[in-house]
Amino acid sequence: MKTTNIMIVGVGGQGTLLASRILGNAVIGEGYDVKVSEVHGMSQRGGSVVTYVKFGEKVYSPIIGRGEADIILAFELLEAYRSLPYLREGGRIIVNTQSIDPMPVITGAAQYPADIAEKLAAKASVTAIDALSLAKEAGNSRAVNVVLIGLMAKNTEIPYERWIETLKATVPPKFLDVNLKAFELGYNN
Repeated sequence: MKTTNIMIVGVGGQGTLLASRILGNAVIGEGYDVKVSEVHGMSQRGGSVVTYVKFGEKVYSPIIGRGEADIILAFELLEAYRSLPYLREGGRIIVNTQSIDPMPVITGAAQYPADIAEKLAAKASVTAIDALSLAKEAGNSRAVNVVLIGLMAKNTEIPYERWIETLKATVPPKFLDVNLKAFELGYNN
């Protein structure tokens, strides 16, 4: 069985770590060997956060090198663009169309790059979604992560029921209803 390599990228506070736990728990539930590695940037200051999730019959290392990611699940446009060198040829990018200004843009030292979505589409297979609007529709703007997991989930071999069981086991009960709705909105988009 081939090992699947997924990079989850975003900025601090977007829920990349919860997304990696949901993904990891879902694939463990299907009997795969899973390795997860969290690479934190300046996450408490809105900096880049990257999580690697690898699964297959036997996985020896959680690290994903350049040109090895099968999927990049990006919570923000610029983070998707920064991660592009890690995508393997023929890989997919699933990206939230939201843009969050990094500190150099906020301070005026740089400008947010233009036309990122077009640049991504020129180099890879891209599925772009306004996950923020769907998260708000679900009842909480912070559920962008689960909207994106839902969108990714419908294109995996992991059964729908496994994803729902995993959400119920992973998400705190007081946030479960919103996250189930967010998952459904992503899955059915």
